[in-house]
Amino acid sequence: MQAFVQTIVTHIAWIAEAAAAAVILTGMIQALWIYFSRNLRSRCSAREMPRGRLKLGHALSLALELLIGADILKSAVSPTWEDLGQLAAIVAIRTILNYFLLYEMRALQNGEERDED
Repeated sequence: MQAFVQTIVTHIAWIAEAAAAAVILTGMIQALWIYFSRNLRSRCSAREMPRGRLKLGHALSLALELLIGADILKSAVSPTWEDLGQLAAIVAIRTILNYFLLYEMRALQNGEERDED
């Protein structure tokens, strides 16, 4: 039974990692689409550029959350103290990255809202 659960959890973790990669790829494509469509149609104004960055930022934030979930799943099956220590370090680093990413995205959104007024 434990081997079955371990196999299922491993597959779910792999799916979460694949989903994170797909989310990043989708975010990159959307951000590039916004960038190139605005630059090819007309001169891109400074107000329009943050939209692509926000799309990519949202995708990266979601991908980081998915990767944290995948790491937790992988460590939940049969953790050792070394695995738990690595998990704690990975989660801390990714959480800090996500915090600063969201901070930057809020600043971009606030700047964009002020430009519309």
